[in-house]
Amino acid sequence: MLLPNLSPAQTRAQDESFVRQCSFHALRPDLPLRWPTPPGIPDSPKRRYRSHYVYLGSDDLDDPANWEHLSALDLVLRLVDLALASAAGLATGLDLSTRAGPVRPRLAVPRGRLAMGQQLVPCPGATQPAPPPLRRLCPALWLPQRRLAHRRRGALLPDYPRPPLGYPRRDRLRGGEGGGGGEERTVEVAVQSLNYLLAGAVTLLREAHLIPDSAWQAALLCPDGMIHDAASRMHCAFVQEGCYQPTSAQTPRSCPAKGKDRRGCDCDTDRCTQLCRYAPVRDPQARSVYYEGTNQPRTHHPNAAARTRGDADPSSEVKVQGELRYGYRSLTFQLVVPSRCFSVPALDDFLPSNAREENPSAALLRQLERFYPDLGLDVVAADAGLGYYAFLHTCYQLGAQRVVDLRADRTDQDQAHWTVRGYDDRGRPVCPYGYTFTANGFDARRRRHKWFCNQACLKGHPSGVYLENLTYPPQECPYQDPHHPHGQVRNIAETFDDGSIRLVRDIPVGTPTWKRFYHRARNAAEDHNADLQAWGLKRLPVYGQPRGRALVALADTWISLTTLARLVREATFAPEGAPS
Repeated sequence: MLLPNLSPAQTRAQDESFVRQCSFHALRPDLPLRWPTPPGIPDSPKRRYRSHYVYLGSDDLDDPANWEHLSALDLVLRLVDLALASAAGLATGLDLSTRAGPVRPRLAVPRGRLAMGQQLVPCPGATQPAPPPLRRLCPALWLPQRRLAHRRRGALLPDYPRPPLGYPRRDRLRGGEGGGGGEERTVEVAVQSLNYLLAGAVTLLREAHLIPDSAWQAALLCPDGMIHDAASRMHCAFVQEGCYQPTSAQTPRSCPAKGKDRRGCDCDTDRCTQLCRYAPVRDPQARSVYYEGTNQPRTHHPNAAARTRGDADPSSEVKVQGELRYGYRSLTFQLVVPSRCFSVPALDDFLPSNAREENPSAALLRQLERFYPDLGLDVVAADAGLGYYAFLHTCYQLGAQRVVDLRADRTDQDQAHWTVRGYDDRGRPVCPYGYTFTANGFDARRRRHKWFCNQACLKGHPSGVYLENLTYPPQECPYQDPHHPHGQVRNIAETFDDGSIRLVRDIPVGTPTWKRFYHRARNAAEDHNADLQAWGLKRLPVYGQPRGRALVALADTWISLTTLARLVREATFAPEGAPS
């Protein structure tokens, strides 16, 4: 008998522990939920603020009739105490009273040094850092919900959160292909202190028992990027950092557009003295990128461009450029809860649209222990854009199974070379005679995957690569004797024998286990991007990378809070007697 396809809400309704632990009646003795505050955060130097907030209480939720008229924000304000004087650590911007409390450090700091929310702890020898100002978090969270109904921004939020301030601490990450020809380099990525907001929201879901221990101890993370159009209008698609530098007759400014055989700008007017007149002054970090929607080559796609400079030169193939986008890229790590069919943002970052994702993603993985000390990382699933050394190496060092889509390379097209390097284009080991190996499981303690040939040549299995001037089955293979009953055995750990890491995966690509993890992660990423797009954040309503960074962090926090309210509502009104 085939089981019917259930929606996520129906699947959760059949979970007895979800209904029993996460309903309002089960949470009632522990309400209100209080926002956690990270230790070592100094108190705000401000003593008086311009608004006031009082926790509404949850008594009206005892009447089921009141739930029908309450929005997600209304439920959040009744389930979570956002007061500054409470033990919470959320900067709401509503409670700006004179009372002291651990929430105040998250609210406001003296205006001054700008670092785009990249502070956590002071640099060695520096003074104690000031936390980022997020005075208007709650109105910013209220805005997307109201925008869906009224589309009137100015009356709800007259000014957006100020750019986060602080002292950045930078982590050094070494990158390179590792046997694939890439040079090793050191990249500095600043720590993102705004992730404390996301960590606080995720902690609330754990306190409400919405994230079970099984999903927390064997966590599935999915990093994914989303392109956001800048608030400024693009005038030149080739704007770079040099376009914002002053120019003079002694030191003329070079035009990147002219370097691409475009008309560009001569920068010979008064408007071009300080910066190029085609460079948006309010979005100096925004960049242009051609977005295809895929990280894989489209050589065999019917819409792929044909070679125009002669078929003899493979490098002359014209790339499909895709859609031109100008703006930024948000990078979000989704924490997936497979048993209850939902996910929440765990960490995020904000980059120019043309920035590579592997180094910032590796830096966020390194910071995971800082924000979630007791999280047990099990699987990291991502698309091929993260299939580089820095990210794959970091996943391995943290003990996570790498479910990252394969990044193609031109060397994969030469099948005869597979027998020399020892693996095919899917990361599966290949013997010198062209037979592929069989996976025999992953050893979590030794952090390596075991493969064996199982003497496929003697059992009539076809060879994956047929070599010329070779008799099949090969008679000279040394692993055909009875002393090797399983044939040749290979243990693949972090890299292959040649040092390459690009195609090494801890779960064989294409297997049911791989597909289960990868599809769950991709669905979670698409759901998150759809939420941001539905709230009108596909095009940013604020100027500059600092403000965009703060707004996306607030939106991700709001996603977690509304998820909490939605799931508590589902558990409260789940059908009675639902089968487990």
